Amino acid sequence: MIFVFYFFAAGLVFLSYKSFRGGIDYLNFFKRELAKRASDFTPFVSIFVPCRGLDEDLEENLRALFRQDFPRYEVIFVVDSERDEAVPVIKKIMRRRDTASAKQLNNKTSSPSRLGGAKLIVAGKAENEGQKVHNLREAVLHAAGESEVFVFVDSDARPAENWLRALIAPLQDENCGAATAYRWFISKDFRFASEMRAVWNASIASALGANRKSNFCWGGSMAIRRATFEKIDMRERWRGTLSDDFAVTRALTEANLPICFVPQALAASVENCSFRECLEFTTRQMKITRTYAPDLWMMSFVGAALFNLVWLWGVFNLFFYAADSFAFRFSIVSLALVSIFSIGKSQLRLNAVKLVLKDYESDLKKQFWTQNTLWIFSPALFFYNSLSALLSRKIVWRGIKYELISPVKTNITKENTTD
Repeated sequence: MIFVFYFFAAGLVFLSYKSFRGGIDYLNFFKRELAKRASDFTPFVSIFVPCRGLDEDLEENLRALFRQDFPRYEVIFVVDSERDEAVPVIKKIMRRRDTASAKQLNNKTSSPSRLGGAKLIVAGKAENEGQKVHNLREAVLHAAGESEVFVFVDSDARPAENWLRALIAPLQDENCGAATAYRWFISKDFRFASEMRAVWNASIASALGANRKSNFCWGGSMAIRRATFEKIDMRERWRGTLSDDFAVTRALTEANLPICFVPQALAASVENCSFRECLEFTTRQMKITRTYAPDLWMMSFVGAALFNLVWLWGVFNLFFYAADSFAFRFSIVSLALVSIFSIGKSQLRLNAVKLVLKDYESDLKKQFWTQNTLWIFSPALFFYNSLSALLSRKIVWRGIKYELISPVKTNITKENTTD
C-alpha cells in the first residue's frame, strides 16, 4: 500500500513544482505588462454596471468609475427594480456627477467629458435567466450610438484611475476578442473567513496570464469591442444563461478569438465576509463552473482530492513509521517540497499583485501571513466546493435562488432578498 502513496506523492510534488514555475511566469508577465507605456487608444466607451442590493462601500466603488483617466465614456447603471437598495446611492452619485460637470463648464479648467455621462436603467425581473444577465441584456440596448467598446464591471469592484485605459488597450488590436482583468479580495478587518476567501480566490487569479488561448473572461472587469459583441451575437447568446463571463468565454473560444489578460486593470474588492458567506461564495463558483466548464470542475475536484489524500497520508506516515525508515523520510521530504513550492507560489503571486495595487500596500503586507499559510486549507475548501457541486446545482446569488439546468437554461426557483 505504501507504494501507492509513493506514486501519488511524487505526482503531487511534480504538480506543485509546475505550479511554482507558473508563479514565476505570472510575476514576470506582470513586470513585462507594467513596463509598457500607457495606451493612447481612447474610443468612446460604455461601462455597464449591474447592481443589486448594497455592497460594502458601494458608494466608494461606484464613485471610482467617474474618476477614470479617460477622455470620453458613459456609465450605465442597471437594476431590476426602482426599489432596489442601490438606487438611492446611484442617484446620489449621478447628482454629484452633474454638479461637478456644471462647475467644470463654468470654470473651464478641465474637460467635463472626463467625468463621463451616466444613466440608470431599470431592467425588470428575470424569468428564465440570471438576473445579472437579464440586466445586461437590457442595458446594452441603451448604449450611446457612438460607443465603440463595451466594458462590464461589478459593483463590488473598486477600479483605480488607470483601470479603463489599461483594460481596453488590447482591443486596439481588432483580432483580440476581449480583454479581462480579475479581482483581488482584501478584507477590511482582517478576518479569518475573509482571508480564507482571498486565498481561495487567489489561486484562480493566477490561472490567467500570457496564454491568450487558455485565458477566461471575468464579468467583474471585462471589455469587448461593440463590433465583436454584435458579431458573436452575444446578447442573444446570453439568453437563458446564469454566468455572463462563462458565456462570453465560450462564444469567443468558438469564434477562435483570443482573450487578453490585463494585469494593470486588476481590481480590489474590499469587503469582509463571514464563514458562511465564504462557503456560499466559493461553492457557488464551483457549481457554476461544473455547469459551464465541467472539465475545469473535474480538474479542480481531482487536484483537491490528490492534495488532501497525499497530505493526510503523509502526516499519518510520520506517526506510524520509524524515523529511520524510507517511508518516513520519503513522506517528510514530499511534504516539505510541496510546502516550499506552495509557499513560493503564494509569495510570487502576492509580489505580482503588489506591483499593481499600490494603494493597498499596507493591506497586502498583512496578507503575507495569510497567503503563505492558509494555502494548506484551500484544497480542503476546493474539495468541499467540488463535492457540493456534484450533489446539487442549486445556488443562491444576490437573494435569488437558481437551479442550473444547463449552460443555456436556468430556472429561478425563489426570490428572497433577506436570504
